Amino acid sequence: MTDTGMRIGIDLGGTKIEVLAIDCQGVELARHRVDTPRNDYDATISAMVGLVRRMEEETGNTGTVGAGIPGSISRITGLVKNSNSTWLNGRPLHKDLTAALGREVRVANDANCFAVSEATDGAAAGVHVVYGVILGTGCGGGVAIDGRVHAGPNGVGGEWGHNPLPWQRPEENPGPACYCGKRGCMEMWVSGTGIALDYKEVTGRTRTTREIVSDFEAGDEVAAASVERFEDRLARGLANVINILDPDVIVIGGGVSRVQHIYQALPGLLPKYVFGGEASTPILPAMYGDSSGVRGAAWLWPIQRS
Repeated sequence: MTDTGMRIGIDLGGTKIEVLAIDCQGVELARHRVDTPRNDYDATISAMVGLVRRMEEETGNTGTVGAGIPGSISRITGLVKNSNSTWLNGRPLHKDLTAALGREVRVANDANCFAVSEATDGAAAGVHVVYGVILGTGCGGGVAIDGRVHAGPNGVGGEWGHNPLPWQRPEENPGPACYCGKRGCMEMWVSGTGIALDYKEVTGRTRTTREIVSDFEAGDEVAAASVERFEDRLARGLANVINILDPDVIVIGGGVSRVQHIYQALPGLLPKYVFGGEASTPILPAMYGDSSGVRGAAWLWPIQRS
């Protein structure tokens, strides 16, 4: 039987919660967002439930519900772990959201939702193994296999952001301190935060990532050197991903993904670091941009074809 059902996706972020309703063809039916009730777990659950109810009232339909969250659900405890929205950690969010809605809810890491979105009907639609990279304030990663999340038994499949920068140079060791308690994590090198930190370390001047990129595009040599360091570090990190997973496609999202030069630079840089000196992996910008996370949450309930 052909799938005709509505899907509702929730993207729980540190500053906003977004909800989206789509039909089985991926056509948007309704969308809304509210500010995240920071540091208030109960209010966060209530806000998510309220958004689902709003979507169903606006569309006149009941839908399946998926939620993308920062962090992941531990298979051992059933509690949230690894979330930079720290008030979620140690809480049974999956259980509480399911109980509050009175139906099954599927929950996944937000980077995994991003990968699922792009693998379902985005830049990598129909591709077997997709690695999704989010380069924003931090850096995340997720894996979709045949359009479905690959989280792994520890819930950290694809999480490269807290691996160390590969093939560190003397000036890169031990690297900046990360909120996770370690130093030199990829997140501190290839995120928007990392670009700004690198620029300040070299020049002594404080510039936003947006300003640095703008200066680079205008031909500023100092900004160009900073972007080149970022691209080389990104290539090293992605080479490690290719060496381990060898995905069919890598899709990049997040604010830094808008730097068009990276799609020109990476194909030439990756073979320097990938084992065997070959790297034909397509590197693509996300089709749905900032909407990929919430769309992927909706697609946690995959298409059921006849």
